[in-house]
Amino acid sequence: MPDRSIREVARASRTTSRTLRHYEQVGVLTPSRVGNGGVRFYDDDALVRLQEALVLRRLGMPLAEVRKVLDGERDRSAALHSHLDALHSEQHRLTRMAASVERTIEALRTGGALVAEDMFDGFDHTQYEDEVTERWGRDTYASSDAWWRGMTDAERVGWKAQAAQLGADWIAAAAAGVAPDSERAQDLARRHAEWLGAIPGTPNHGGVPDTGYLLGLADMYVADPRFTANYGGEDGARLVREALHAYVAGR
Repeated sequence: MPDRSIREVARASRTTSRTLRHYEQVGVLTPSRVGNGGVRFYDDDALVRLQEALVLRRLGMPLAEVRKVLDGERDRSAALHSHLDALHSEQHRLTRMAASVERTIEALRTGGALVAEDMFDGFDHTQYEDEVTERWGRDTYASSDAWWRGMTDAERVGWKAQAAQLGADWIAAAAAGVAPDSERAQDLARRHAEWLGAIPGTPNHGGVPDTGYLLGLADMYVADPRFTANYGGEDGARLVREALHAYVAGR
């Protein structure tokens, strides 16, 4: 496909030339070439990057974070799969929520009984309350719960997309056979620690999580199948655990 002009790309992507120029200024999207009169042109690689950037923006991710995600990718196809999973997950949740609201509307219209379990299908985020409280205390759960409830739907989806991207990068690293103490694995370990530290309720919230907390989670990734699946199986989970242990030891 020949390179497309900025006007053609703006029209095809339902954005504006001004938006595309702003993306260029902040480092999210670079034209493949600049023609006469300063007209920007975009090749296939740029179009794929733009599609991914628009998906991440739609998921609520800030532009600064979008740039970091896109610049850090090594496997564009794997990254797109992870974003697609996040979109499907959110689509499924919204479908359940919509069905819940429809059932409530129908019950109100007909005078039928309201069933609480049906009314709030798709809204739940508290299934791990007892486990979190037991492991890390009531204050940890309460802080995280308030943070989650305070998010908009778009912010929640953006956070899920970030988590999915991190998981995809761990899976790709494990598939490539990288060593836990390699630069690539240690960069992932740093990102992982920062991601956890950004969650209110995490010990030492706002910085690198408490060592015991971080190592406890690292071990849990291998021991608990619910976490193991997030990293492509036991091999991926072991890489996460060993890389996090090496990261803590090197601090």
